[in-house]
Amino acid sequence: MLYLAGELGAGKTTLARGFLRACGIAGPIRSPTYTLAQAYESGTQTLLHLDLYRLQDAGELEHLGLTEWALPGCLWLIEWPQRGGALLPPADLVVTLAAGPDGHEASLVARTAAGAAWLARMRRNASELKA
Repeated sequence: MLYLAGELGAGKTTLARGFLRACGIAGPIRSPTYTLAQAYESGTQTLLHLDLYRLQDAGELEHLGLTEWALPGCLWLIEWPQRGGALLPPADLVVTLAAGPDGHEASLVARTAAGAAWLARMRRNASELKA
């Protein structure tokens, strides 16, 4: 579970698109702003991209049938997770984005052991790229 937080224009959808491309999604990647959810298949993994910006009430999530996606092998990327409240599964990793005068900034916080493992792997990969 990957929560993408930040104000409008912070880059949540751009990050989600880049993540989906890195996972092997080759076709069109549309923002689920109006459909609220879009699923993608990548090998043995299903990626579910949610954009909850338009939710007026967290109860609206019940009509999306999200429980069928709460399976092993399904990774959720959720924009505007605060609008889903307690009806969403907890985040493994929270990415908070901000657009500033000198560019974009990202803060990553692990909330589970899986999230901590992802974060450690990203740090290792970043260190290897610098070397």
